[in-house]
Order: sequence, then structure tokens, then C-alpha cells
Amino acid sequence: MRARLNRIEGQIRGIAGMVDADRYCIDVITQIRAVRAALKGVENEVLKDHMGHCVEHAITSGDRNEQRQKMKELLDLLKQL
Repeated sequence: MRARLNRIEGQIRGIAGMVDADRYCIDVITQIRAVRAALKGVENEVLKDHMGHCVEHAITSGDRNEQRQKMKELLDLLKQL
């Protein structure tokens, strides 16, 4: 995941350079959309990890409060989408 974030960081620097060089707006927007898509991919990976570790742990722990808390977090997150 770190490699993906580093690549996104490089893309952001590239966009800043494009803006500084007064590049064509559509080209800048195209690059911004590519960064947004890359960030969405990272977001999905983090969510997948969260489900596979934190949520799974809450389920297997038998701790009802922890289970409710993890479900509330997920519902709150889904409301933001």
C-alpha cells in the first residue's frame, strides 16, 4: 500500500508542476481524475483490511459492545458516501 501512496504522491507533484507550467486545463483535470481513482483504490484496500482485521476481531471476540461499535463505524462511513 505504501508504494501506491508514494505513486499518488508523485502524481500530485506532477499535477502541481502542470499547474505551474500553465498546462491545458483538460490535461490537468485528467490527471486529477487519475489521482482520485488511485485514492479510491487505496481507500478500498484500507476498508478491506479493516473488515478482515478489526471487524472480524470484534465478531470473534464475542464482545457485544465492540461489535456494535464496529457496526456503527461502518454505518457512519456508508452515510458519508
